[in-house]
Amino acid sequence: MAESVVFGPGPHRLLYNEVEIAPLAVAESYRSRQRGLLGTDSVVGALWITRCPSVHMVGMRYPIDVAVVDRAGRVLLIKTLKPWIGGTRPRLRATATIEAGAGAMAAWGIEAGGVLAIRREGP
Repeated sequence: MAESVVFGPGPHRLLYNEVEIAPLAVAESYRSRQRGLLGTDSVVGALWITRCPSVHMVGMRYPIDVAVVDRAGRVLLIKTLKPWIGGTRPRLRATATIEAGAGAMAAWGIEAGGVLAIRREGP
């Protein structure tokens, strides 16, 4: 049997309304943004995908939560997506999408209108 592939934890920290809530990886290159969480079986913490106003679930193996944010990090949409059939539509003002395991956004208390941010760690 194949070994489970876990994404994360990333080297940075995800902040919600200035409070640290989870480890964070940031996808900034074209390749890392295109890959996202594809090929993984679970995620520890979250993945912030820059320049990404929408996502799809084609090829995903597990459900995830997504938060779509504007340039200031203000949460425009929170949604739980199912493998293969889920997705978000592009939203006006959306600049990034944060992905985490299903149920994480609720567990972290994230709500529309709140502010998500990246605290970068290390070099």
